[in-house]
Amino acid sequence: MGEVMNKLTKSVLAAAALATALGGIASPAFAQRDPAYASARAAGQVGERMDGYLGIVVAETPALRRIVNDINIKRRAVYSERAKATNATIEEYALTAGCQAILATAVGEKYQAPDGNWQTRTSAAPLRDPRCP
Repeated sequence: MGEVMNKLTKSVLAAAALATALGGIASPAFAQRDPAYASARAAGQVGERMDGYLGIVVAETPALRRIVNDINIKRRAVYSERAKATNATIEEYALTAGCQAILATAVGEKYQAPDGNWQTRTSAAPLRDPRCP
């Protein structure tokens, strides 16, 4: 069983790393073209969650909810497709993607720490979930 999980983790991690390198997880191409998303991210209104999805950091507004929902729906579709290709569950793939997205945050951007609190990325390595590969 351990060998199977090790292969699965390596497969999911490789797929997530490839997707991140291609801009598919941490900063999806569709999100990069949305100035409202870029503005909300730069302002610390949204951040990367540990589960691979975008979260709202500040008081929710309808505009922020629309941005986050749109991106998360698209991420889930990508995760679903890639999870099938790597024989992983969506949740496993999303967690690995979340680990990669948090690593890819820039200084000043928000991310969710393992305790669930929002942190601002500094020049130090971000706090990550112990399940991260």
